[in-house]
Amino acid sequence: MSRPDEMQALWREYRAKADPAVRDRLIVTYAPLVKYVAGRLGSGLPAHVDDEDLVSYGLLGLIGAIERYDPERDVKFETYAIARIRGAIIDELRALDWVPRSVRSRARDIERAIGELEAKLGRVPSDEEIAGKLGLTTEELDESLSEISRSSIAALDELWTISGSGGDQVALIDTIEDTDAPDPQGALSQVELREAIADSIARLPEREKLVVTLYYYEELTLREIGEVLGVTESRVSQLHTKAILRLKARLAGAATRATL
Repeated sequence: MSRPDEMQALWREYRAKADPAVRDRLIVTYAPLVKYVAGRLGSGLPAHVDDEDLVSYGLLGLIGAIERYDPERDVKFETYAIARIRGAIIDELRALDWVPRSVRSRARDIERAIGELEAKLGRVPSDEEIAGKLGLTTEELDESLSEISRSSIAALDELWTISGSGGDQVALIDTIEDTDAPDPQGALSQVELREAIADSIARLPEREKLVVTLYYYEELTLREIGEVLGVTESRVSQLHTKAILRLKARLAGAATRATL
């Protein structure tokens, strides 16, 4: 990466002239961000999803980020670009609709069961309680979580991603104020959503909370987290999937309460 003063000069030149040659220099400079994001997303996807395809999708997100980025705003380009790159990859994968309908249905069933049990019990339900609610054994629940994790691109980033009509995507934790953007969450404001996510993460079971922390904040891979916890990568994937479904259930519940 070039020195900060060189990059600032490059950004000023691009903003002043919108020169395609300068844009190409910016693309080359920030291209490693695409490989970074594609690598992290790809680690949780089925083997038939080609890494090069993810990079291609992400490159479109990088180009969009460069064209839309305002250097005068108080946010690093890397922060803004990573959210757009990730959003572009996720949007393309969704458009391909490669996740089996049965898997999506099962994920919704588990998410709904978790939400109903938490509302009824006033606490985090155990795996046994979730399985019982679904009429499954705990082994069958684990198998379902494994299948969801292999087929799903569900990630914590999706919980706090704002999708505007122009395809813009910004991670809520690094939200850039945009007075022209539509209300992204309806009943929940950005601040409320941020607080709801933080509270929901804090109330996760310890091992799930640790997986979320190590993956999203410490940026460890699932394999590295497995080494830390002394479990297999597939078990970490199950814990990650279960944590995401818990968080989605809680946020859905928070949005429902906000409308009452």
